[in-house]
Amino acid sequence: MTNPSFTIGIEEEYLLVDSKTLELADAPEELMQDCSDALGGKVSPEFLRCQVEVGTGVCATIAEAREDLRKLRGTVAEVAGRYGLSPLAISCHPTAEWRKQQHTDKERYNLLEHDLAGVARRLLISGMHVHVGIEDDELRIDLMNQVSYFLPHLLALSCSSPFWRGEDTGLSSYRLTIFDNLPRTGLPPRFSGFGEYQRSVDAIVRTGAIEDATKIWWDLRPSCRFPTLESRVCDNSPRLEHALTIAALTQATMRMLWRLRQRNQRWRIYDRFLVGENRWRAQRYGMAEGLIDFGRGEVVPYAELIEEFIELLAEDAEALSCLAEIEAARDIVELGNGADRQRAIRSAELEIHGDETRAMQAVIAAMAEEFTADL
Repeated sequence: MTNPSFTIGIEEEYLLVDSKTLELADAPEELMQDCSDALGGKVSPEFLRCQVEVGTGVCATIAEAREDLRKLRGTVAEVAGRYGLSPLAISCHPTAEWRKQQHTDKERYNLLEHDLAGVARRLLISGMHVHVGIEDDELRIDLMNQVSYFLPHLLALSCSSPFWRGEDTGLSSYRLTIFDNLPRTGLPPRFSGFGEYQRSVDAIVRTGAIEDATKIWWDLRPSCRFPTLESRVCDNSPRLEHALTIAALTQATMRMLWRLRQRNQRWRIYDRFLVGENRWRAQRYGMAEGLIDFGRGEVVPYAELIEEFIELLAEDAEALSCLAEIEAARDIVELGNGADRQRAIRSAELEIHGDETRAMQAVIAAMAEEFTADL
């Protein structure tokens, strides 16, 4: 078995809003063509016409990913601006009505809308996916079984969807509430090896129920297009640097588990029921109420967990040249994740003006500013 490359690729889905009204707006065909001319295959339409998807190339380091993602965000913002639009890297628009949105007229999306019916029509959500290069099939499955434990820790940092249709949902990631209505979502099952995973996928594909493994939308999955393990649990991060921190943590976690394997060690695998409880806590509270440490048998404050996480990954982050990025997780804890910041803006505006509409517009405007803050 050759050593994994631990290359990294980041995909983000952006919502487009009218720069004046701050309401969702469809991407004109000319906008998509301009983006394609500038970025090539790194940009594409998404399921809804108010969305744009970008993806970096295969990056050797987080520094390389930063340059790529910075160009992608900057170009999308610049091109969108020509059409009076602004991109948002949040996972739910705070006030939009999903019934008013139209899906993109492409064969893949037409089939998706047909297959998923009313569930698909509510998919007014966006997320971030992180690919890490793990070339060996068996190693991908072995690491998938172990990485699942850490998905709630990553989700808590990323939460950016507290509002839905003008109301505070009480959740930090309402996006997952919508997404979990789809089939083949949630935490991945545990597999004994790549053979069992492939047989399970093939059993469904042979029936014609799905055409391939791209219709499996677990929080973490082996990519069927690339030799990568793909994390899909996270909300979008409004700020570029926060997105890079979460990507670096994802990359370093996989290297840490591989390092343990090289020493004939491994992370304890807990039942999906237990990890699912932490997933819910992250979805509901973000970082505010901590997560369960099953070894200690107690809920631990998130600020304490992130210090343990950074210490656990330090050796691997050094090897991957991303120690500064994982240490920057402390900044997210201090400043709050996207959901925390949106709620703080709304609360401050309501206290001053007492106008809900004005408060929500202030939230959207602030998130549009954050999109370009680190460019």
